[in-house]
Amino acid sequence: MEMLSGAQMVIRTLEDLGVDKLFGYPGGGVLHIYDALLESSKIKHILVRHEQGASHMADGYARATGKVGCVLVTSGPGATNVITGIATAYADSIPMVVLTGQVATTLIGSDAFQEVDMLGISRPIVKHSFLCKKATDIPECIRKAFYIASTGRPGPVVVDIPKDAQNPQLKFPYNPVPLSEISMRSYNPTTVGHRGQVKRAARMVVEAKRPILYIGGGVIASEASAKVYDLAHRFNIPVVTTLMAIGAFPGSDELSLGMLGMHGTYAANMAMHNSDLIIALGARFDDRVTNNISKFCPEARIIHVDIDPSSISKCVEVDVPIVGNVNTVLDQLNEAIKEIETNGGIDEQKMKTDSEGWWKLINGFRQSHPLEYASDVTPGLLHPAKVVEEVYRASKGDAIVVTDVGQHQMFAALYYPLEKPRRFLSSGGLGTMGYGFPAAIGAKIANPDSEVVCFTGDGSFQMNLQELAVCLQYNVPVKVIIINNRSLGMVKQWQMMFYNGRQSESYMDAVPDFVKLAESYGQVGLRVNNESELSDVLAKAFSIHDKTVVVDIIADPDSRVYPMQIGGGSMADMFLSKTERT
Repeated sequence: MEMLSGAQMVIRTLEDLGVDKLFGYPGGGVLHIYDALLESSKIKHILVRHEQGASHMADGYARATGKVGCVLVTSGPGATNVITGIATAYADSIPMVVLTGQVATTLIGSDAFQEVDMLGISRPIVKHSFLCKKATDIPECIRKAFYIASTGRPGPVVVDIPKDAQNPQLKFPYNPVPLSEISMRSYNPTTVGHRGQVKRAARMVVEAKRPILYIGGGVIASEASAKVYDLAHRFNIPVVTTLMAIGAFPGSDELSLGMLGMHGTYAANMAMHNSDLIIALGARFDDRVTNNISKFCPEARIIHVDIDPSSISKCVEVDVPIVGNVNTVLDQLNEAIKEIETNGGIDEQKMKTDSEGWWKLINGFRQSHPLEYASDVTPGLLHPAKVVEEVYRASKGDAIVVTDVGQHQMFAALYYPLEKPRRFLSSGGLGTMGYGFPAAIGAKIANPDSEVVCFTGDGSFQMNLQELAVCLQYNVPVKVIIINNRSLGMVKQWQMMFYNGRQSESYMDAVPDFVKLAESYGQVGLRVNNESELSDVLAKAFSIHDKTVVVDIIADPDSRVYPMQIGGGSMADMFLSKTERT
């Protein structure tokens, strides 16, 4: 039997679990592990410049692949620096395992140098956490961490490893339990839906006059996009997506109404408000979707499918709760519908008539208020939506799109239609500025042959721009599109709309020369000053494939994102422009 130290067990276990990319930053608490890493030919370590960057890169890697992202950082400040990234992954249900160093077990609780209670600090924002007090605990704890992170509702797991448990001088038998045999008595996610509830749902689907499919990130996590597509086209059901589900249903499809919610399309929000049946798949009815819950979709019955039982009826009471994996439940639903059909329970002519009436209403919404920004254009200035449209054309609509948080995030969501899942990566639940650029690096490392575009703002980009060094060191060529309005755009929009135009600390007096900054890191910097330059500069940017290209685009500082739901109203209550509202 092979004899390994605790540090060697960490690396060997990661290898056995198929980890080939590890994002991290060394320090005293994990030097034994980093020394053991030198022996690995299977794991490529990415040295970040800030631990938060490591967590966002692992997050982007996970979203783009469906695999578990893996992070290794030291104790104390190294561990606390990943907290924001852990919270980001937790809010959006992203599988991640974070390995943190810890002081020796004999020093825990003594306020030793670089000691923090990582388990206590991270407890509210992880699925689970482990403290490996003995080297022999390491293989099982890490395997359990990967199992928990990737099953049920995915999410981050922390494994805290004291330095003495890593001791390279002490060797122990390495005889791990295979991942397929890992079981935990207190953790058994339900994947198959309740048969009776599925039958009820099937009957409601075939009888509904104005059904709508409301899909969330769970559709992507469960790899259920193709089955959602089949269900939608079988019954001609309109589809709306959350921010997390963009790409889960083809954006160009005739049944797609686009994103719903606070900045959702008019057609999506109005269709939801007027529906009589909401089929919610892997979505959680968060406040950025529902607006005022007491006014939410007053005529609709609700079917809610989610693998997390705590999410069902948490925000909105539902009529048919189904706990299970969306992919599996859609198979069950399809079988239940076939059973109804076999028994003559589907009136095809009635369904056709109801569908025609429903689509006539929806198409009226589409025609009366299509997605447009012309009324918000300031003469002579470049509108951010125009930038997104031109990037879409320059990238042939086939990029992996990563965003930071703010106005540019919403413009990207609305004006860059995606056809495939895992092509739109954005911090939805936590809204983490600084997420986009490192996440784009993680996505590019995961998909080196794909074009990766990061939409960011001058505020967001400055939060983690030091990761340009990673692009240089590891030759990671991404496209960074900075919507530079010299302000915190979304903050400013709210201040202009709801604080009588009083701007408090939303204007950025000191913005660096992003072109020179990119060049100082050995990358390419380009600038767009006006609309006439936009197309040519973007063409040049997308012709460069061996370096990261930072495009600094000077945009209208007064642009706003519309539609925008009116707070306290229903889904049908929206600002449509600076002068128009529903």
